[in-house]
Amino acid sequence: MTDHRTYLLEIYATGLAAVNGEQAVYRALLARGKRESGHVVAIGKAADAMFSGAARYLKGNLQSGLLITKHGHASSLVRDNVQVIESAHPIPDESSLQAGEALMAYLQNLPEDASVLFLISGGASSLVEVLDEGWNLPRLQQATHDMLANGAVISEINAMRRTLSLIKGGKLWQYLGKRSVRCLLMSDVPGDDPAVIGSGLLFPAPNPDFDWEIVASNQQMLTAIATDYPVHIMPDFLEGDAEVVAHLCVEHLRNSEPGLYAWGAETTLELPLNPGYGGRNQHLALTAALYLRSDDNILLLVAGTDGTDGVTTDTGAIVDKNSVQRGKYHQLDPLVCLQTADAGTFLAASGDCIHTGPTGTNVMDMILGLKLS
Repeated sequence: MTDHRTYLLEIYATGLAAVNGEQAVYRALLARGKRESGHVVAIGKAADAMFSGAARYLKGNLQSGLLITKHGHASSLVRDNVQVIESAHPIPDESSLQAGEALMAYLQNLPEDASVLFLISGGASSLVEVLDEGWNLPRLQQATHDMLANGAVISEINAMRRTLSLIKGGKLWQYLGKRSVRCLLMSDVPGDDPAVIGSGLLFPAPNPDFDWEIVASNQQMLTAIATDYPVHIMPDFLEGDAEVVAHLCVEHLRNSEPGLYAWGAETTLELPLNPGYGGRNQHLALTAALYLRSDDNILLLVAGTDGTDGVTTDTGAIVDKNSVQRGKYHQLDPLVCLQTADAGTFLAASGDCIHTGPTGTNVMDMILGLKLS
């Protein structure tokens, strides 16, 4: 099944390329056709790529910039007049608060007539924060950890963050004055609600003429895949418990005609007290591998689009009917690994993990199912 795995990885790469942050921002700015000078603020896991798209478009008209992204997600490219900050995700830490202070200082030092382009992608909620009175970092960390461990969906987590923040939920506007503001967003939330992306730094917007646009989304990625490959794009966006979704996907493939099937997804996972190595995509993949029978000629790719899965450096896995056998050869028990949220350890042993590094995008997850016969 090696060639079939390569085929799935090629399709996955096609999807990632279609929503690459640099290209998405450059295309959006080019379509506007007005190359004004200005200042750029990019925040999120795809901030580096999105900033590159803006810099490519503005060329010599980029006056200054602030880039806030996840540790390890900033390129080594040095840009004049651009401050680069790496901070923590998914659990905020002191660096997240330092990023918040840097954001406030940057905006306060801008000329009153400045034009500011915001580039927001998923992860911004954890990466930058200014806490309201009565909140401190340990309390924020505990609240975030508890919600993640109990399988809370992103809209619930971001709703919590908006209540404790001085910049989320549109509160950032109080620091912008009368400056001209535009915003390009990459959606990592179901329904592409701008008030949920990054906990809504600029949403709700007090200015009815506020210029904003979503330049990359999960649906755009799936549409691009369908343009290049004969794939069935499934209409249902898959949410909820990763194990339940795994069963649904395998059962659908088992009862469908041979072919390629693609879903967008954002599943959840409840964690034990001391979780092992793995994330929701690896957990889903290992569950699916256990569900496959010896006569199922099926492969399943389950992967994030940002290059990480949970707190791991892998983004997901490709499994088939022999994955469990390969992992057991290394004296690992798949059921125990699932119970301890240690799916990544098992899938690394079975040779099924997918590693990409930072991808320059973040539009939730992709599930690709291939039924051969």
